[in-house]
Amino acid sequence: MENKATILVVEDDMHLMEGIRDILELNGYDVLTATNGMAGLDVLRAHPRPPDLIVSDIMMPRMDGYDFFNAVRAVENWVAIPFIFLTARGERDDIHRGKRMGAEDYVVKPFDADDLLVAVSAKLDRKKQLDAVWHGEVADIKHNILTILNHELRTPLTYVVAYADMLHRDANELRVEDMRNFLRGINAGANRLRRLVENFILLVELETGEAENTYRWRNRRVDDYVGMLADVESKYIDIAQEHRVELKIEVAPDLPPVMADRDYLIAALECLVDNAIKFSDEKPGAVVTLRAYAQDKFLCLAVHDQGRGIPQHEMEHIFESFYQIDRSKYEDQGAGSGLAIVDGVIRLHGGSISIDSSGRGTTFVIHLPVADNTADIPL
Repeated sequence: MENKATILVVEDDMHLMEGIRDILELNGYDVLTATNGMAGLDVLRAHPRPPDLIVSDIMMPRMDGYDFFNAVRAVENWVAIPFIFLTARGERDDIHRGKRMGAEDYVVKPFDADDLLVAVSAKLDRKKQLDAVWHGEVADIKHNILTILNHELRTPLTYVVAYADMLHRDANELRVEDMRNFLRGINAGANRLRRLVENFILLVELETGEAENTYRWRNRRVDDYVGMLADVESKYIDIAQEHRVELKIEVAPDLPPVMADRDYLIAALECLVDNAIKFSDEKPGAVVTLRAYAQDKFLCLAVHDQGRGIPQHEMEHIFESFYQIDRSKYEDQGAGSGLAIVDGVIRLHGGSISIDSSGRGTTFVIHLPVADNTADIPL
């Protein structure tokens, strides 16, 4: 049986409040009441489950409807509660002000029961639709996370646990070279886990807006592109060798500086290189190239692979969080967060990214605006 919707009615006119309560209760709603905004906040605090809708008068003693609305919207657990204001006939300023504040609807006094019930039903139906969409998105996120936990965390963790177990069990019988191989396996699994965790943290920072604050205070002039690309290469040289891929760096001379967060740029390049290696054809001669060059008024950072390419119909989706190209066919893709991180980082920098996958392999090019010569290092 479906639970009845709960409605909080805030109205200082006792007769009108009781009339509204009776109308709503006769139509199957549970009703809470308060005589002003302060009392309404007390009711909200006293009930662990927020009401499904608030119907509030505007002109009330102690705390009027506007202040009550702002107080409700300031609390995270109450911010999604739909709001219907009651206003006197002809008070158009009330309606305009409430709409600017974000109130969902108005009912003009005096009103008949049908006016009120239609407004209430419409707002509750809309809330159900939004809740259904939200729950669906949460379910999708849960599914994606479970898939990632099952594959991306379990695989490197298996390396770490299995090799550590063999070292513990057979340490006295192993040759030095065997121990080194086992330790390399443990190190590879641990590094993969570390990168996965770091990517998840960065993705959360980007999606919540926290990365914007970090970018503001870490934003500096950057022009050491040889050093930056070398840092990326050093982290992936072992992985590239495992996939029989050669990493190359090409940096044009006399490149202009950019205003950037160096750590974030490196993180974006690492995601591109990680993808480039995974999607390269594992055969002798496969190369992943990192390039830095200038074009017009932009500094370009490019990552080119000679792999399987990206189908045209996948292009519009690849920067979505957790999106993967045919996961069932290509089990080596990773968590699906890398390109979402790249997109978020480049947006922070006011840049753009282009993709060319028309020939053999794929090239991602990050375009960053060149720094103004008069730009100072931020304090």
